Amino acid sequence: MQFIIDKLEAHQKFFDKISKNIYLMAIKDGFLAAMPIILFSSIFILITSVLPLVGVHLPAGLNDWCNKIYNYTMGFVGLYVAGTTAKALTGSKNQRIKGGRFINSTSTMMASMCGFMLLAIGTTKSGAYIGDYFGTKGLLSAFVSAFATVAIYKFCVERDITIKMPKEVPGAIAQNFRDIFPFSFSIIAMGIIDALVRLWLHVPFGEMLTTLISPLFKGAESYWGMAIIWFLIPLFWFMGIHGPSVVKPALEAALYGNTTANLALFKAGHFPYHSLTENFGNFVGELGGTGATFVVPFIFILLMKSKQLKAIGKASIVPVMFAVNEPLLFGAPIILNPYFFIPFVLSPMVNVVVGKMFIDLLHMRGFMYVLSWALPGPIGIFLNTNMQVVSLLLVVVLLALDTLIYLPFCKAYDASLVKQEAAADAKEATDGVELAGVSAEGATVATSMNNDTNETATTTDSDSDDEIKLDHQVKVLVLCAGGGTSEQLANALMDGAKEYNVPIVASAGAYGSHHDILPNYDLVVLAPQVRTYYDDLKADTDRLGIQLVATKGQQYIALTRDSKKALNFVMDNLNKKDDKD
Repeated sequence: MQFIIDKLEAHQKFFDKISKNIYLMAIKDGFLAAMPIILFSSIFILITSVLPLVGVHLPAGLNDWCNKIYNYTMGFVGLYVAGTTAKALTGSKNQRIKGGRFINSTSTMMASMCGFMLLAIGTTKSGAYIGDYFGTKGLLSAFVSAFATVAIYKFCVERDITIKMPKEVPGAIAQNFRDIFPFSFSIIAMGIIDALVRLWLHVPFGEMLTTLISPLFKGAESYWGMAIIWFLIPLFWFMGIHGPSVVKPALEAALYGNTTANLALFKAGHFPYHSLTENFGNFVGELGGTGATFVVPFIFILLMKSKQLKAIGKASIVPVMFAVNEPLLFGAPIILNPYFFIPFVLSPMVNVVVGKMFIDLLHMRGFMYVLSWALPGPIGIFLNTNMQVVSLLLVVVLLALDTLIYLPFCKAYDASLVKQEAAADAKEATDGVELAGVSAEGATVATSMNNDTNETATTTDSDSDDEIKLDHQVKVLVLCAGGGTSEQLANALMDGAKEYNVPIVASAGAYGSHHDILPNYDLVVLAPQVRTYYDDLKADTDRLGIQLVATKGQQYIALTRDSKKALNFVMDNLNKKDDKD
């Protein structure tokens, strides 16, 4: 087992490089920005599809109104993602442009959306427009338009290909003229690409990509293909790299496109057979978070003997139910823990294979909605099959299989911890005799310090007696991969600030959606799962005069659980900044 860990660690730089690829990051961040649209629209499709199952039939006008909202939100998600992906990629490119020049992210977003229209919209022989590729079917067109647009803008900006205006012209107006050439070149390029494809295949560009890539999607939807996908995702996470950010961007078009296809099949009275969908991965392959860890807190609480695992189980059981399993991954720890490598990568593989068998053999409906990934997996499975009873059997089978897979490895790890805790208890008992003679003076001093802390807006550095007092409000931004654990640390900071009357305001966010809000903060805290982005983010924080600090696994989890520790952590880092200044 250690041989495998050593080999994985030897290639960690390569894995980090994949994780930090700016194009994969742009796809992930583009989807993240469009997620409110996707989740909002899902409410209305559920209303029109689920309510009839329980005997509730909406008036025809209200039903049409719900469908209209869905069609003009989710139905245009390809268009929106073209813009958000271009904007995210522009942010990454701007970090790499030298000479004080920059690409206008608003302009690239608009140009990418216009280019998407040229690539995705088709026409019939009679000249009528076909808009089928505005939604998830047009995602490949969205990515091509976004990448090509930003590349053209970068080329023009670096070579100063622009219309220069006199200095007296206001900056906002001058910027519009500077963007004319790159915008024009981008639109013309997309038009030429579409024209060449039409001359060659007599289909719009979006349809050509779907046709050419469809064999790859079919391979990915095989048993072996899905097993490999949900082997790689936890494999990267086991190395401390956010696996979904590495693997899923290449599959986004299939994951969302198959979801749309399943819903269309179901509405037409056919069987929705696609298994490779976004929520199938969330609720089946990642039941309880990456590694299919839904059952692990229960195993820790009910069947383990070590104090550490029981405590971790109690602390993580609620977050894991909502697919926020970082407290478990870094607290147990599971990440880079040789005891958990096999169950962590095996359980997701088994889950997706069994789930696909339920669809292929037991005719369980393929998932047809895009629900929030944070929805508890058993509920998500039931709702996404349109409340099909056989899905409840799948939930029971998955929980049983995951328990059987994890249990022996948990027991082995538990046995090692029990021995360590017994040795620690014995040592503590021995040391307690020696410490019994310590005077009560130390306790008096500690009590005095705690009282002082409660009465003033100050805190004390853990390694010194230096005191720092804030005379102005400090804004802290906590960033993680999906916004889950960052919310926990932000809440802990707010609780500590309120309790000790310190003027600190904390907010949570997901890395990638931070570009626009970054200038509003004084300190940024990076969660362990996004530490690999430290250097990229530091270029922005240094330019804006913002302090950046990264955290490690167990340190981060400890901060989320203790408001005073979280507050001291922030104050200590502010103190270090003041020392440098």
